[in-house]
Amino acid sequence: MHHMHIFKPAAVAAAIGLSATTLTAQEVTLRFQHFVSPASANPTYFMQPWADAIEEQSEGRIKVELYPFMQLGGSAPNQYDLIRDGAIDGGWVIPGYQPNRFPEAEAMELPFMTTKSGEEASAAAWQFTQEYLMDDFADVHVIAAHMHGPGIVHKRGEAIETVEDFAGLKLRGPSRPATLLLEELGATPIGMPVPAFPEALSKGVVDGGVITWEMSPSLKLNELTDSHTDVAGDRALYNLYFIWAMNKDVYEGMPDDLRAIIDANSGMMASQWAGRAHDTGDVIGRDVMAADGNEIAELSEEETARIMALGAEVTSNWITEMDAKGFDGAALVRSAQTAVAENLLD
Repeated sequence: MHHMHIFKPAAVAAAIGLSATTLTAQEVTLRFQHFVSPASANPTYFMQPWADAIEEQSEGRIKVELYPFMQLGGSAPNQYDLIRDGAIDGGWVIPGYQPNRFPEAEAMELPFMTTKSGEEASAAAWQFTQEYLMDDFADVHVIAAHMHGPGIVHKRGEAIETVEDFAGLKLRGPSRPATLLLEELGATPIGMPVPAFPEALSKGVVDGGVITWEMSPSLKLNELTDSHTDVAGDRALYNLYFIWAMNKDVYEGMPDDLRAIIDANSGMMASQWAGRAHDTGDVIGRDVMAADGNEIAELSEEETARIMALGAEVTSNWITEMDAKGFDGAALVRSAQTAVAENLLD
């Protein structure tokens, strides 16, 4: 039997009683990787249901295996390259974890750009991606582009009440737009991917940071921080842009009927689905923080207006910077704003 590999597949099939069609209906296993707890919102309410839907719709011919915590290797910031190079079949990418590599994507992440609905923000993100980013991501196959729910300020000690309270705080930020805003607020921003945040908090490297409600329980922010502060109004302090993508060759190498099943679970519907997952998790995460006796706070409308004015400075500076890089910064901001305005839920 160890000489089997020298025979033609058809002859092997005949020898073991399979028809050639059985061989073409091959099983496809896709290994997708992410960098957070499987108990957090996106894996629970988007990734796993998405994987299940694909398995069911393909009648088991496609299996999607999800690997949390970067179990297949590499680090969260180099996830895009792991997908591009075929080290993994697909996964979750935060382009902003590699500052300046995908600069146009930052438009969606500017202060107060999105509403506090992850689903609305994600529909806008997909629209903006179609308009500006498909060439940036040309060497992977983009399945969805989405945002999370509102970013919240989590810190040790009392909640933030005024802009002045940011002074001197060392706060973790996920992306360049978020750290630019924290800097404008007078904080000392420290950019780091989410897996590094709990340790930085427990070692006192940071006083707090910005992240969603939904990530709070899996990062043990109920234990590592004391207060959680949101801005007033219906706009998010900041947001973060993600893509769910797969290796181009793997995608293009699938039989047409199986590729069609991936396609049926892609695009606007998948982007909104991913955003909705964060909204679901945000409600739960906020409740967990409150149940543990942590302070849940909202800034006044007056202080929120002051922060919005500082956010507008960040946006203005970003436009200037983008223009210097040869992009049309104002057009990018307008397109992001338009995408948000055109994708509000009823």
